[in-house]
Amino acid sequence: MTTSNILSINRGSSSLKFALYAFKEGREELLARGEVEQINLDRGRLWIERPDGKDRSDISGEFPDSNAAVLAAFAAMKRLGLPPPDAAGHRLVHGGPTHVAPERITAQLIASLRDLVRFAPLHMPIEIQAIEAITARLPDLPQVACFDTSFHQRMPEAARRLPIPRSWWDEGVRRYGFHGISYEYIMQALGAIPPDKIVIAHLGNGASMVAVRGGQPIDTTMGLTPTGGLMMGTRSGDLDPGVLLFMLTQKNYSNTRLEQLINRESGLLGVSAVSSDVRTLIEQSDADPRASQAIEMFCYQISKQIGAYSAALGGLDLLVFTGGIGEHAAPVREQACRRLGFVGIQLDEERNRANADTISTFDSRCAVRVIPTNEDLMIARHAQSLLAGNPEPK
Repeated sequence: MTTSNILSINRGSSSLKFALYAFKEGREELLARGEVEQINLDRGRLWIERPDGKDRSDISGEFPDSNAAVLAAFAAMKRLGLPPPDAAGHRLVHGGPTHVAPERITAQLIASLRDLVRFAPLHMPIEIQAIEAITARLPDLPQVACFDTSFHQRMPEAARRLPIPRSWWDEGVRRYGFHGISYEYIMQALGAIPPDKIVIAHLGNGASMVAVRGGQPIDTTMGLTPTGGLMMGTRSGDLDPGVLLFMLTQKNYSNTRLEQLINRESGLLGVSAVSSDVRTLIEQSDADPRASQAIEMFCYQISKQIGAYSAALGGLDLLVFTGGIGEHAAPVREQACRRLGFVGIQLDEERNRANADTISTFDSRCAVRVIPTNEDLMIARHAQSLLAGNPEPK
């Protein structure tokens, strides 16, 4: 395709982000982006805008499911006078053991994706529903699945295996890692010859890290599911398995109650008993010791993980912060890096407060950068490349 308009779809637990990109003669242009928020809740919202902020519309309504959200997004793009998409790319949270690169969506792939629901029951059903909603509206529109786990499939097996009986590997129970589309974007942003030893910290409501050596991932914090690793907004991150056994045997928690605890009631929200939002916790940290402790624990875990990955990499050339918190929360970056002088990290306080691209000092042995991620564009790039006949190696 010489010129093509690619619609990027990113279905979250209660939202659907969408963006339309034009690819023409080797150039990429964002035409518009938007989001349907509060899906399956009483008071939903849809907004859409052009990249210059003009022609923004903001609509309230009820969006009971992915189908309603997709229809509303298409209607909003039509009202804005945007060209119809030539293809759509979707973020799929889990690719399981077999889906290791972007794929053209077919009936056979949909059937395979349904089998992966067991690995991500909160995300996969609604993501499949979004694909089917577009198929119902535009049955001939090419669609591409981009898997959030793909980036990490190149990790050494020793990093992907769990310390459980070997037979579970054949059942697909292993460490997959997530935020892979974000990490792919960051690696592309670093250019054709990136530094050798890199840690990327994707810090948002969901938070993870990856260690990259020679352009290849060697370890990541999340595991079988996006619940593991660092503490997050409402997710616990890694827990002693005995805690879960205690809840099951001593507190008689059901599977549903346990899932609610570790995914929706823990992390920053659970520790602070105030909020899962880092901005709120920072604002209240001077007056509320619980908020202060939640931030302290979050930053401590970030520091500890960067130190561990520095050991795994044999040193550290570059630390990248990305994601909503990583890009905007200067106090988190400062507190997390405060302990890391031993790996050569020195922050420039003024540049850090300004959220500059490079926030390390001139003489810091390890560079520290803040790079905004763009998963929507990465999804569109994957779709454009695959449909143009340039599939990525598996």
